[in-house]
Amino acid sequence: MITGLTWEAIGKTPLIKLESLSKHSGCEIFGKAEFLNPGGSVKDRTALGIISEAREAGLLKPGYTIIEGTAGNTGIGLATIAPQMGYCCKIVMPNNQSQEKYDILKALGAEVIMVPPCPFANENHFYHTAMRLAQTTPQSFWANQFENTANYRVHYQTTGPEIWEQLKGQVDAFVSAVGTGGTIGGVSKFLKEKNPKVHIRLADPLGSGLYSYIKEGAIASAGSSITEGIGIMRLTENFKAAVVDDAFQVTDQNMLSTVYHLAKCDGLLVGTSAGINVFAAYQYAMENKNSGKKIVTILCDSALRYQSKLFNEAFLKEKGLVKNLLF
Repeated sequence: MITGLTWEAIGKTPLIKLESLSKHSGCEIFGKAEFLNPGGSVKDRTALGIISEAREAGLLKPGYTIIEGTAGNTGIGLATIAPQMGYCCKIVMPNNQSQEKYDILKALGAEVIMVPPCPFANENHFYHTAMRLAQTTPQSFWANQFENTANYRVHYQTTGPEIWEQLKGQVDAFVSAVGTGGTIGGVSKFLKEKNPKVHIRLADPLGSGLYSYIKEGAIASAGSSITEGIGIMRLTENFKAAVVDDAFQVTDQNMLSTVYHLAKCDGLLVGTSAGINVFAAYQYAMENKNSGKKIVTILCDSALRYQSKLFNEAFLKEKGLVKNLLF
């Protein structure tokens, strides 16, 4: 495919069979290589879906400024697409994310506004700060990735069908963490419509409330995580579209071991959310050992987006994490 526009290259990412984990479990575990999108993450799809629907609805006009509150990847997706479509970007982020994300956003020409991390209920949370900024900025559009259902629809229209076609309809399970709920919302809805027997499992880091919600019907959390952009304490409009059968909780050590395992054994440098996803997919495979089930998850972004943390011995030691492999 030849394209002159960056956003035309979003999607149609390959499915990579995770050979070491597949052999060990007797299942086939696949990762959707979303780090190969132009902006380097699955959130490129979200950004394109939100921009496309807003343009069609007349909410986003030439010369407007796109404003969003994000842990980074959706902002990067928006900033990757915006210039070619004639928009500027203002991105509000908590100030404890990886330095690489801030550097990428600035290189893409976005204005980055950093705020102290705080609970969602606090009016200074990055979400509320972005909303207020959009309300006071003339000729602006608030992307609102958490509640804007264009987010899950783009995954229903693209990610889900791609997975189904790539495996010729032979999908037994889909595993995904939740940041906004867009990916699991759209993909689970599509796959369940194709085959209600497809098992949908939510992967949740410590500190998030969705594991408790799926298991016990109430949002509650314990612990914390170094992962960025996943795990929430509320039901977003995008997550409400999800059809989830079960949930699995993943510790930071599980995540880190998976990241280092994939790097050494499979030649894949994936980020923290992908580590959460793959570990949960592997655990589901081990629960169904030697069954030959086909299990799909999302490789959300690259480890290079977090190298100042993931490859930082002092940081890992401070967090009590060790660089071991899964087996």
